Amino acid sequence: MKKLFPCISAMLAALTFGLAAQAAAQTPIKLTLGHNAAPGNPKAEGTLKFAELVKAKSNGRITVQVAGAAQLGEDLTMISALRTGTLDMSANSQGPMSSVVPELAALGMPFLFANLQQAWALLDGPVGQDLAKRFEAKNMVLIAWFDNGIRQTTNSKHPIAKPDDLKGLKIRTPADPVTVDMFQAMGASTQQINFSELYIALQQGVVDGQENPLANIHSSKLHEVQKYMSMTNHKYESTPVLMSAITWKRLSDADRKLVREAAAEATVFQRKLVADSDEKLLAEYKSNPSVQVNSPDLAPFKAATKVVWDNWEKKPFGDFVRTLRSTVR
Repeated sequence: MKKLFPCISAMLAALTFGLAAQAAAQTPIKLTLGHNAAPGNPKAEGTLKFAELVKAKSNGRITVQVAGAAQLGEDLTMISALRTGTLDMSANSQGPMSSVVPELAALGMPFLFANLQQAWALLDGPVGQDLAKRFEAKNMVLIAWFDNGIRQTTNSKHPIAKPDDLKGLKIRTPADPVTVDMFQAMGASTQQINFSELYIALQQGVVDGQENPLANIHSSKLHEVQKYMSMTNHKYESTPVLMSAITWKRLSDADRKLVREAAAEATVFQRKLVADSDEKLLAEYKSNPSVQVNSPDLAPFKAATKVVWDNWEKKPFGDFVRTLRSTVR
């Protein structure tokens, strides 16, 4: 009988653990995901698709509430909330994220990628995995690389046909050091303004112009207050979709797998939206009499921004910049 009691105790413990695990697997989970994009933007649509997939794959047990249009604050506010666990998830901008992971800004080096597909291949490979580890060290888990497109330049003064045309213009940039360096190298005066405040700033002449992918320009109606659109294709930006490490640790292995699967499917969907919208919106803008579109020769712009490459290769993470450059080449 004495030998029997330990066996019974072990069985009861195993049963209790199993019941607890089963109960946990059935407990509803509510997650909040924040972003700053306007409704209809590919970033916004991608997050809604992700929420839909998570709900479907979990049979409704896991729900993701999406709060867009900077409802939960601008990017830097959401980054802080992610790191402290007061926000579960965010589809955040590359520039502000580089304040936490400086290497991330290097993805936006001048004219690094010839097309979107080249950028996606890099992010889905070893470089993207390396950056994911850097996020983990900052208490965030990367679950997807959404896309924020290749960026173009608009302004209210004149077409940008050569770098000198930027001299003296006040250009709004995100809080992204590469973008600031790039436009200053071409003679522009740069100013950081929250994206949610950009339309008013352009309308009131606080700044003359801005730079963004066509999808962002369109969804936020920036074309209403900008006459000239120049297809400068000067840089690429990713949208890392991140989960707080605190939230991640609360999920079971099965739920983590489910979230990653949903994120992978949403990424394919979101990237296609970006690629499709670029072609569609360019045609739309070319036929819009209120917008003047030009496609300048990019060689002088590349030459004018070579100094940015030279300077960034001297930074503490210059090895990463050189690796990035050689990988893409």
